[in-house]
Amino acid sequence: MAEAMSRNSSNLRLSGKIAIITGGASGIGEATAHVFANEGASHVVIADIQDELGNQVATSIGNQRCTYIHCDVADEDQVKNLIQSTVNTYGQVDIMFTNAGIFSPTDQTVLKLDMSQLDRLFTINVRGMALCVKHAAHAMVEGRIRGSIVCTGSVHSSHGFLRSTDYTMSKHAVLGLMRAASVQLAAHGIRVNCVSPNGLATPLTCKLLGVSKEKAQETYKGYARLEGVVLTPKHVADVVLFLASNDAEFVTGLDLSVDGGFAYGK
Repeated sequence: MAEAMSRNSSNLRLSGKIAIITGGASGIGEATAHVFANEGASHVVIADIQDELGNQVATSIGNQRCTYIHCDVADEDQVKNLIQSTVNTYGQVDIMFTNAGIFSPTDQTVLKLDMSQLDRLFTINVRGMALCVKHAAHAMVEGRIRGSIVCTGSVHSSHGFLRSTDYTMSKHAVLGLMRAASVQLAAHGIRVNCVSPNGLATPLTCKLLGVSKEKAQETYKGYARLEGVVLTPKHVADVVLFLASNDAEFVTGLDLSVDGGFAYGK
């Protein structure tokens, strides 16, 4: 007990940092909010459209250290309000984890590509991601903060698949956004990176597949070569922590895969 208590704030990797996490009400975002808080973040702002879940996450962390804000990342005014309200309340933004996104609800092959479905997915996964990077970067530049922006990519960012064409396209776009932003923001000392997980069981993926968490984990095991471990949101959150912290102080423009040695149809 005494040893645990001796780990004061100076030993914590995000001590004093102000962080925003989009898609923070569940899955990877929720896990990252807990990791950030445990690593000493002064305040974590989670943004989502799942109000009940978002408020539950904030309460579980402690409302003095975590706040929930309703934000549809596809709406620029809402994104601007998210960033500006954070700066107004806490003085700055040090970390932006732009994580909100959706999956293809149908198979979406090239020959049967539903363009209205593609447009909706791109509105959130690409437009929403770009808005979050844009306005977080503005806040960091204006506040002279050498901040960290982390985008959620995917194994879909660098591979082709037999289905989910629109999702694959959107995650390739996220990778392009990260690479462009990392070059353009380097002069301001702002680092921009991606974390790209393999398939994993989150509330969103379980709902999409219509299966239990255990069944989803069993399905996704077939897409990794690494045996003896099952990918969880906490694994991804720990990598986001690395990219957001000073442990990665000289790392920018990196797409860091958390894929267990991705294998398609192992």
